[in-house]
Amino acid sequence: MTANSNRFSTYTSTSVGTATGSDGKKDDHKKDMWSSMLDSVASGKRLPEKNLLVLGGTVDSQRDFLEALSSNNLRSSLDRNNQKTPPIANSFALGYTYYNVLDADQEDILARVSLYLLTNPAPSFTSLLNPLLTPQSISNTLIVILLDWSQPWLWMRQLREWLLLLRTVMMSLSPECKETMEEVMISWRDRGRTGGSVNLDGTGAVAAEGDVALPLGPGEWEDALGLPLCVVCQNSEMIDYLEKTQGWKEEKFDLVLQYLRTILLRHGASLIYTTPSTASPLQSLIHASLGIHSLLKRAPLKANVIDRDKIMVPPNWDSWGKIRVLRDGFDVERVSEGWSIDLDQPFPSSKRDGAEDPNHQVNGETNGTNEHEGSSVLFYEEQVQDTSLDALQLAQGNTDTNRLEVTSADTQGFLSSQLERLEQQKKADEKAGKDNSFAQGSTDDMISDHIGPVQFNMGGIQVDADDMVQRLKDRQAYGQSPEPHLDDGSQLEEGAPVDTDTLAKFFGNLMNRKPTVGGGATKT
Repeated sequence: MTANSNRFSTYTSTSVGTATGSDGKKDDHKKDMWSSMLDSVASGKRLPEKNLLVLGGTVDSQRDFLEALSSNNLRSSLDRNNQKTPPIANSFALGYTYYNVLDADQEDILARVSLYLLTNPAPSFTSLLNPLLTPQSISNTLIVILLDWSQPWLWMRQLREWLLLLRTVMMSLSPECKETMEEVMISWRDRGRTGGSVNLDGTGAVAAEGDVALPLGPGEWEDALGLPLCVVCQNSEMIDYLEKTQGWKEEKFDLVLQYLRTILLRHGASLIYTTPSTASPLQSLIHASLGIHSLLKRAPLKANVIDRDKIMVPPNWDSWGKIRVLRDGFDVERVSEGWSIDLDQPFPSSKRDGAEDPNHQVNGETNGTNEHEGSSVLFYEEQVQDTSLDALQLAQGNTDTNRLEVTSADTQGFLSSQLERLEQQKKADEKAGKDNSFAQGSTDDMISDHIGPVQFNMGGIQVDADDMVQRLKDRQAYGQSPEPHLDDGSQLEEGAPVDTDTLAKFFGNLMNRKPTVGGGATKT
């Protein structure tokens, strides 16, 4: 029995041990299978990550740009998921926010766009931009520079500062990043080009009959940055304001557009004008440049260089010939060569944006940034100026028309200077009054001598006007003379003899008068 128990125990333990080992292997295999399935599903649903590096503008203008870019997508996604609006942290240094790009049916999320926002081209911010550019993120990154129609005379200087900052950042990247950027630029030269095989959004294009891929023309892609670039000119409704208040004409607006197109052509960049609360192809342009395309609806991008407040120039569409057609007399070669001179300047410059430099003059005589001869920035600022400040600047003796700086004086110092002015004015007025009275008297004498005595008839009596005026003056003087004091009267009474005969004769005459028929008295 003992043997049986031992045999049973041995069998049972062996069987149990064998079963436990086989079940463990099956469980491990199941776990590996489920993990691989979950990983594959997760990788299939992982959203493509796109990056937007937004440079320039203000905190408010950057928020306006994000609202115009993501208004429909953001509202639909929030309504569907009952989520709050993603916060926008762009008040200090490098800001950040994001939004999801939805398909045309507002159901599927095509990509998530991360926005990195920077308002100031300070050299200290280059260290914040370097980590954003990696070999994996470079092909999914687009640079956007914001300009504002409230200050179009500063555009060339602002563009130069931002591009010099970007050059500084890209020169400090690793060799792997630089190699990736070179590959990206080579692929971008054919995207969206007429007759090319690749659309702007990166999808394949079907060439029509007779379409031939055009080679690069003069001035195209001569200063490739390493990343695609888009320039957005906000608040284009200010165009009408400039026309009404500063007298801008169509020639001036065309000149600004020609400068922008010539410069951006060297970098293979796109250009668009936007107006708040107005539909524009901004969303389609940005998403296509990031390689985001809808599977349900494809919005075509058409260039527009006719409507002055709805300009849109896609990349690889423009050329020197198209720029010249806009307005005759524009020297596109000179501007293009001058821009290469501008980009050869060191960064940072002594003063940025021109408006911060009190010594900056648009006429080139005095310039705190030491502009080189042939600079496109200098040419532009000579032709595009802020004329609203000209009169005030001239009145202040200041020739800087880019910025109005007023330094308030101390209150007590201002009041003391005003007191001195008032004293001087008072003395001048008194002197002028004396001169006027003397001149008036002499003038009256001259008139009297010239005209002679004036007489007029008054009730049948011939009256001398001069004599009458003199009597009136004497009477007025006599009435205003002070009465004699008592001491003076007593002295007169004591010293002067009284004529009694005259008084007696006077009273006798009064007594001898006889009454007349009318009740009067007559002399006898």
